[in-house]
Amino acid sequence: MAHRTEAETALKRLGIVLGLTRIGLLAERVTQAFWPLWSLVFLVLAALMMGAQDVAPLEVVWLVGLLCVLATGVAAVVGARRFVMPTRQDALVRLDATLPGRPIQALMDQPAIGAHDKGSQMLWRAHQARMAKNTQTARPVHPDLRVSRLDPFGLRYIAVLALSVAFLFGSFARVGSVGEMTPGNGAALASGPTWEGWIEPPAYTGRPALYLNDLTDASLELPEGSRILVRLYGEVGALTVAETVSGRVGEVSSAADAEQNFAIAQSGKLEIAGPGGQAWAIDMVGDVSPQISVSGTAEVSGRGEMTLPFEAADDYGITGGTAEIALDLEAVARQHGLRVAPEDHTPVTVELPLPITGDRAVFTETLIEDFSKHPWAHLPVIVTLTALDDAGHVGASAPEQMALPARRFFDPLAASVIEMRRDLLWSRENAARVSQLLRAVSHRPEEGVFRQETNYLRLRTVLRRLEAFSGRRLTDEKRDELAEALWELALKLEEGDLGSALERLRRAQERLSEAMKNGASDAEIAELMRELREATEDYMRELARRNQQNGEDGESQQLSENMMQLDQNDLQRMMDRIQELMEQGRMAEAQQALDELRQMMENMRVTQGEGQQSEGEQAMEGLADTLREQQGLSDEAFRELQEQFNPGAQSGQSRENEGYSGGEGRGQSHDGTGQGTGEGEDGSQDGQQPGRSALEDRQRDLRDELDRQMGNMPGQGSPEGDAAREALGRAGDAMEGAEDALRSDDLAEAIDRQAEAMEALRDGMRSLDEAMAQQEQQGQQGLAENQGNAQDPLGRSAGNRGPSGTEEGLLQGEDVYRQARRLLDEIRRRAGEGDRSEVERNYLERLLDRF
Repeated sequence: MAHRTEAETALKRLGIVLGLTRIGLLAERVTQAFWPLWSLVFLVLAALMMGAQDVAPLEVVWLVGLLCVLATGVAAVVGARRFVMPTRQDALVRLDATLPGRPIQALMDQPAIGAHDKGSQMLWRAHQARMAKNTQTARPVHPDLRVSRLDPFGLRYIAVLALSVAFLFGSFARVGSVGEMTPGNGAALASGPTWEGWIEPPAYTGRPALYLNDLTDASLELPEGSRILVRLYGEVGALTVAETVSGRVGEVSSAADAEQNFAIAQSGKLEIAGPGGQAWAIDMVGDVSPQISVSGTAEVSGRGEMTLPFEAADDYGITGGTAEIALDLEAVARQHGLRVAPEDHTPVTVELPLPITGDRAVFTETLIEDFSKHPWAHLPVIVTLTALDDAGHVGASAPEQMALPARRFFDPLAASVIEMRRDLLWSRENAARVSQLLRAVSHRPEEGVFRQETNYLRLRTVLRRLEAFSGRRLTDEKRDELAEALWELALKLEEGDLGSALERLRRAQERLSEAMKNGASDAEIAELMRELREATEDYMRELARRNQQNGEDGESQQLSENMMQLDQNDLQRMMDRIQELMEQGRMAEAQQALDELRQMMENMRVTQGEGQQSEGEQAMEGLADTLREQQGLSDEAFRELQEQFNPGAQSGQSRENEGYSGGEGRGQSHDGTGQGTGEGEDGSQDGQQPGRSALEDRQRDLRDELDRQMGNMPGQGSPEGDAAREALGRAGDAMEGAEDALRSDDLAEAIDRQAEAMEALRDGMRSLDEAMAQQEQQGQQGLAENQGNAQDPLGRSAGNRGPSGTEEGLLQGEDVYRQARRLLDEIRRRAGEGDRSEVERNYLERLLDRF
């Protein structure tokens, strides 16, 4: 019996381990049997804690509650049938399965044979002793709580998540409201039925919410869209809500619902019938549509921006608005390029500006937009303004007919380019007409139509691309690209890229004169007068600087017959007078005054130094010749490309475009020699274009010439000079590519490379011009330091002893009285000359009165 006592002792030592294993088995079986039950309980509890029963209709709450009770009962019954209470034997088996050799089962076994054999008994006891020793390592078995095979969709996790959210954002106090919904509950029976109600006007009205229980007036004025919330407490049906303000039709909730929510859509009656009920007559205050109108005349600034003032009003406030601009096609003069139907006349819509701060119920604002680039610029349009309020109501202004304000071009050539750009954007059918008119405009450029040769080259480039894209190949993208190029060209023609002060002054005077003829607006007059004033100031500074340079040899300057020095205030008064006359509409007098000012400024020409050109000027002239020759080569390559697709078609055009470098093979040559390319030249007696080999040779010679020019380029070491060399290097590479393309008979590729070369040449010339300007500025600074003895035309010091225009150093020298007498006699003589202008003679008379 000793071995039996030893086995029982080993099993008793496992009592705690067996107990914990049995508890784990219990948790495992409860989880597997009842997980649907607690998942359902978690979901219902989460819904109650979040207050779902308070917002749902009473019928829905009762229906869902009944379904939940049934589902809970089913889950409990199924779980009870599947649940089996774990026994001690189940725990022993589970624990024994985790031990090596199943020692617990061995301790509980009895030998089947050899019970009376002493050797067998000794062997069995040794075996059980070894098994008892193995039980000392036994540990409680962890339960298997996984039910993934029973819940493949993870419903239990959804229930846990919902309960967690309810704990964070819900409240246990809401669960108690379920009891209040039961009929005949103690609290309801004790207090009787009761109700609560609230009225919440729309937020944009700014009105406060109202508590219905505190309102004793029988009639109420409420804004449209106000929401009414009524809650009924107590026995269902004891209180009901009757209303005629919502205008609801169709499926309407029960009048006895515990909670009712609706919006005011019309005037009517609201009544809560039952114990403690009340009734109100509601007068709805409708939301008025916003009003908007144009409050002034549309104007345009000197830079082309349209300003259109408008005023808007609403009972509560405006949240947005638009301006719709539609083409008034019936009022358009259908002539020239506007004769064809427009490709697109979709109205243009822009947002209206609103006040950033302050009240938006009544305000005045100004719409500022730039429509200068739009094809409808200066054409008849109809402008309609619309305003929107918070209620979604839209108000519109009366249609306003006007010519779409935009920038005006006073230069005749720039105005013609803008008109051609408008015709091209109006319809692509105008492409051929635009091409013909641009050729006519640029027919004789040597007659001074183009102030700068680069502008002519730009026009020729646009014209060549337009003819290449004519027909079906002119897509929207290419048309817009050409329109942008024409716009940039018109700006260059209108504003210019003037390098001298005198040229800027002349340009400003010409633009102002054109504005007088074309009836410019006050804003345009002010802008042009500003440009004239700036150009005049620059010219006067240039005049003073050149006078100092011419007097650096120490010789005194004498008053010449055509030079006089004006006071800046006199010039300012003259320009103020011109602007005043223009604003008064006295254009003839303003033109006369402008002519007098122009004549006076012409009499003050800047003395130009004589002698040889500087190194920079020679480089600029050489690059201009190279650019002109490259343009000519590109034109010839383009004509040959056209001849490939339409042989003989260019014979009629070759004679129309004579007369300028970069033309079509006639007039001045493309190589800068000034010789023609008519009959008998280039080995062709019949006037045909030179062959591909000739183009290739001329392209190679032009590239060699550019390499030679780069070797003599000034400005080395400066950023501007290095930029010029980099640009000219790109031009050389592009020329080499064009040469290879001509050698391969690829004219299209050659034209592209030539266009790149011309653009790089223009960049190089701009950078070289900046480098020359930088050197000139540095030279002027050095010159100013060494002009201490220079004198101005009145004998005053122009150096360090006193600035020009002051009395410092005025009486310098030994014979100052003789010099003053000589100047006074000269002024008297000029004042007595009748051929001088009245303005100049008045100025001289003021000098005589003063001295």
